[in-house]
Amino acid sequence: METQEIHRGRLIDHIQLVVRDLDKSKSFYTAVLAALQVPMGGEGEGFFWADELFVSTADSAAAQGRLTGRHHLAFQARDRAMVDAFYQAALAHGGQDNGAPGVRPYHPNYYAAFVIDPDGNNIEAVFHGEARRSAPSVYITF
Repeated sequence: METQEIHRGRLIDHIQLVVRDLDKSKSFYTAVLAALQVPMGGEGEGFFWADELFVSTADSAAAQGRLTGRHHLAFQARDRAMVDAFYQAALAHGGQDNGAPGVRPYHPNYYAAFVIDPDGNNIEAVFHGEARRSAPSVYITF
């Protein structure tokens, strides 16, 4: 995946999470994104990023001194095995169970797992089944 590629026409351009402990968050997101085969894009003083996800400390210039609130982010997975790998990686790197991998009632073949990240965000990996597969998306719930 090209990490410097611009994707015009998407609903979401990027998402920033402002976290308490950057090292814990970096360990968590590096592991879960690796399970989803999304490479880390880079890092700097007080931040790191991957694809359209930007994670920083509260003292970074972009954060303006405030933590973000609780969010729900859903990452698309290519198959059920990838959802399972996401869940295991999350639990092994500071995440807390918020719904083990399984079929959900949202629509037929909606297979997902939910975890709480080190800052209380509800992070999901979802596979929509072969019939509903489309371009990668990130869903946000406020």
